[in-house]
Amino acid sequence: MSEDKKISSSETRPHPPGRVKLANALSALLNDKEFDAITTSEIARTAGVNEALIYRYFGDKRGLLHQILSEFLDDYIGQIELDLGGIKGSLNRLRKLIWRHIHMLESNRVFARMFLVEVRSFPGYFGGHCYGQVKRYSNILLGILEEGMKNGEIRNDVPIRSLRQVVIGGIEHLCLPEVIFDRDFSADQFTEDLCSILFRGIAGEGKSGRED
Repeated sequence: MSEDKKISSSETRPHPPGRVKLANALSALLNDKEFDAITTSEIARTAGVNEALIYRYFGDKRGLLHQILSEFLDDYIGQIELDLGGIKGSLNRLRKLIWRHIHMLESNRVFARMFLVEVRSFPGYFGGHCYGQVKRYSNILLGILEEGMKNGEIRNDVPIRSLRQVVIGGIEHLCLPEVIFDRDFSADQFTEDLCSILFRGIAGEGKSGRED
């Protein structure tokens, strides 16, 4: 299994040192402990800063979690936009986006566990900056699907937003059991499995079950 990357802020952002230390401290603690078991005093002690800085910069412990996840997503989405820039063809771009998403979940288990299991079950997630980053990512996918429908690579007789949800849901539900049980999985194989289903459909050559 790949080593977890720190889900800290980008090095290009001029954040105060104490803020960066707190983000790195929580990231490190999440490698070994559940979020609910981590206290603000433990985060501050690990970071070597005053506990009051958590409330000053983030409001509370969950605010710190959402912020570092949001900054991780910002970096990740920027990389996706860069990766997609030189790829021709909507289906090729879609395959790349799917592979990148699965690879990210496979190689960043702290992020995957927090995002898929912890964060989205919290009501305050919706409407926050982290959710805004997810919508930004979702719009990238929507743009690929729209392009594919216009150029004939993707059938245009299915609701595009439903198709977008199928893609995202397929990625996450393939990876979720492996993330929860901390099992190894292959981004290449999962991408091939999902793209085979999406690109070819599931209808066989036998009699249709549809009654006309």
